Amino acid sequence: MTCNGSDGLLLWQGRERPHRWGQEKERRTMAVDYVIEKEKPDFEVRTDLALEARESFPGDGGEISGVSLREWQEEESQVKLTEVRILDERGAAAMGKPQGTYLTLEADQLAKKDEDYHEEVAKELAKHIRKLIASMWEGEKKQETWDLKVLVVGLGNPSVTPDALGPKAVGNLQVTRHLEQQYGEGFCHKRGLPVISGIVPGVMAQTGMETAEILKGIISQTSPNLLIAIDALAARSIRRLGTTIQLTDTGIHPGSGVGNHRHSLTRESLGVPVLAVGVPTVVGAAAIVHDTVNTMIEALASNMATKGMGEFVQGMKPDEQYDLIRELLEPEFGTLYVTPPNIDEMVGYLGFTISEGIHQAVFGEAN
Repeated sequence: MTCNGSDGLLLWQGRERPHRWGQEKERRTMAVDYVIEKEKPDFEVRTDLALEARESFPGDGGEISGVSLREWQEEESQVKLTEVRILDERGAAAMGKPQGTYLTLEADQLAKKDEDYHEEVAKELAKHIRKLIASMWEGEKKQETWDLKVLVVGLGNPSVTPDALGPKAVGNLQVTRHLEQQYGEGFCHKRGLPVISGIVPGVMAQTGMETAEILKGIISQTSPNLLIAIDALAARSIRRLGTTIQLTDTGIHPGSGVGNHRHSLTRESLGVPVLAVGVPTVVGAAAIVHDTVNTMIEALASNMATKGMGEFVQGMKPDEQYDLIRELLEPEFGTLYVTPPNIDEMVGYLGFTISEGIHQAVFGEAN
């Protein structure tokens, strides 16, 4: 269910609230009992962004063992880039993510309708997709981008707008594999074109099948040598919704950002390299409240009437603060995820930008 929220946001939740006060009181009592009796949850502010996982550590993140960090700004496109490389098992354990490269492009105007700006970001995106593809083929036979057989997968539910980024991007894709079928094998190669196919596998509730199962069948029949997976992500910061693009060579883990763990789509599970492209479109309500705790603590501590309460909350560990917020919110409202009110437009713009970035990366700017 989706309902209107404050501050220009939408609240997205999966269950109805009770309609009568008696039912609500009874439900509150049952929920409180459940919270007291259940096992204490692990501290986990859900996010799919390696950048945000790095930011959760104190300092500038450069001191995390097994993790390297590089930040820079592109003057022409005004895109801020952050590369987080998880180098070994220690880094993977600390970050809670697989070893590999995570490149984040941050562009504040990306969520707005500005075709010229989106074209600049698409050009920047294409440049880094090409570099990531090249790095994924290191130690193997060099593969020119125009000689690739690419399967582009639009993950997500097309009927749920915050989750429809992948299907939107694939809908804008210029596929070419059918030309090989129509005019004979080698048609694309002779003309310097990549062989591109696309699929929107839907979600398990629609198909009854895991996405990984569907893709294994497609891969066995079409033999791509690269898979590009596009998915909507979950962030922990509102300011990153629709303004951040993450590229990674580690593959993708559908639903992990919202706690809905599905089979991973990786080189190991599918047998082909997997490049993942994602944009955060939702953020957990508990994470939003957690991010405002410090401000609340300062306000409470500065007032003589509430000073004791402020000092009490200030003395709690971050995981204890987050658990408290979840225990207050989730029994009343369920697990909420917040998305911007202009999510329809935002997903449309981003679907174009990502598909255009892929086009430029594999076709080349001349095409």
